[in-house]
Amino acid sequence: QAQLVESGGGSVQAGDSLTLSCVASGQTYYWGWWRQAAGKEREFVAALGRNVASTHYGFSVEGRFTLSRDDAKNTLYLQMNSLKPEDTAVYYCVTTRDNHNWQGGTWGQGTQVTVSS
Repeated sequence: QAQLVESGGGSVQAGDSLTLSCVASGQTYYWGWWRQAAGKEREFVAALGRNVASTHYGFSVEGRFTLSRDDAKNTLYLQMNSLKPEDTAVYYCVTTRDNHNWQGGTWGQGTQVTVSS
């Protein structure tokens, strides 16, 4: 069972960029990011599948966020550009063997991203 540790969150201004990192200590399969804003449900952000073609982004971040992976470091990155106040949330790194069950996968502790106007 993998363990995931996120880092890179912080407070930024709208329009700024930020890159989150997720280090996995075990095996990952489907691997990506979810977020949860205060008082709201968890929202899918982006996920990396078995190949480049399987990369998928949520509607709210498409065109602004980019996933990448460093295989040597077993690290997943989320590059976030053109950040908006509505991107404010706790961002969680997640891995799952079942693409249809992210909620039941392995989650990191989360890292806070705050975007101010």
